Amino acid sequence: MTGPSTLPASAASFADRLDRLAQVAVRVGLGLRPGQELVMTAPLEAVALARAITEHAYRAGASLVSTFYADDAATLARFSHAPDEAFDHAAGWLYAGMADAYRSGAARLAISGDDPSLLAGQDPTKVARANRARSRAYVPALELIAGFSTNWTIVSAATTPWARTVFPDLPEDEALARLWDAVFAASRIDGPDPVAAWETHNRDLRERTERLNGARFAALRFVGPGTDLTVGLADDHEWCGGATTAKNGIVCNANIPTEEVFTTPHRMRVDGFVTSTKPLSYQGTLIDGIRVRFSEGRIVEATARTGADVLAKVLETDEGAARLGEVALVPASSAISASGLLFYNTLYDENAASHIALGQAYSKCFRNGGEGLSEADLTERGANRSLIHIDWMIGSAEIDVDGLSETGEAVPVMRRGEWV
Repeated sequence: MTGPSTLPASAASFADRLDRLAQVAVRVGLGLRPGQELVMTAPLEAVALARAITEHAYRAGASLVSTFYADDAATLARFSHAPDEAFDHAAGWLYAGMADAYRSGAARLAISGDDPSLLAGQDPTKVARANRARSRAYVPALELIAGFSTNWTIVSAATTPWARTVFPDLPEDEALARLWDAVFAASRIDGPDPVAAWETHNRDLRERTERLNGARFAALRFVGPGTDLTVGLADDHEWCGGATTAKNGIVCNANIPTEEVFTTPHRMRVDGFVTSTKPLSYQGTLIDGIRVRFSEGRIVEATARTGADVLAKVLETDEGAARLGEVALVPASSAISASGLLFYNTLYDENAASHIALGQAYSKCFRNGGEGLSEADLTERGANRSLIHIDWMIGSAEIDVDGLSETGEAVPVMRRGEWV
């Protein structure tokens, strides 16, 4: 855990900033309602932020905060000593309980900050099996989260293993301080009024979504070095970004930070080729130089300079893993991009560039928030279904994006990575 000797600023300054981040998580991220329960997950090293969030949640009227901590040492012990058959097993009882809590009205908060390289030295087959088992067990809870049945958010805490990965050439204390500074800055908590700053940012994102929803594009076309990709959009799709009203009526920001506006592609209408513009950090492996070709919505060719074997296993997860569940637009000048950092954390790296996501679609990204749409309805409109949802970056200052009408007319949306 982070002790007094590793605080990235003076104790008072750091405590104040941590408290502000916790306040943003509860008030902006969750919009927590009095009387509501909160289910939180966090790495052990994030205990200081988890405690601050717990305090703010109770101040906001939470009836109960239940926190589940992940321990890297325990995870590694499993890979070192568990029997082979254990890697096809997951705690279904835990995820079923979480799903029951969400159905009963509980909010969901995840603190990220995991060691990006934790499983780098482990058997990739066992890692893939464990991930598949967990993903299957998590489906009941994931469907409720992806459908915004309740209010939820993800925030991050800087941890020593994560900081060591982002700043490998710095002493650990300095690396941790630098990473905390980056987390605080990206989360908009360093100004005089962080909540007001988020209100302004949400308003800007809402203007973007309103413009795109008014255009009713049938597809987006991305063109640039190594990329000529046409992403057909799902029927009755809706663009979302920033603050979202969950189905329980509570306004939340699912990601702290966020710079994206996003919607659901049609799982059968993606064609062309695309090259990643930033590496993807996935389960301890850096997958870099991804290049894939789509035909009728499915990846039919896939290569990568590094991590190709892991990418191949991801695409084999299930039938929907090789199709898209999300397309998102992010300006190349976003604050996270301007930092020049590779965070090895999808929550941050996806907000540095426009991106696509393999796997599960968000049912929220349909007209009227997808209210009343069954799984069959969503499938008919083109939504993809999968055990995974993995974002990777395809935007940069060299990528142009056009919106295509039903008749094929092209309308400039982004030029050289910036909004037109």
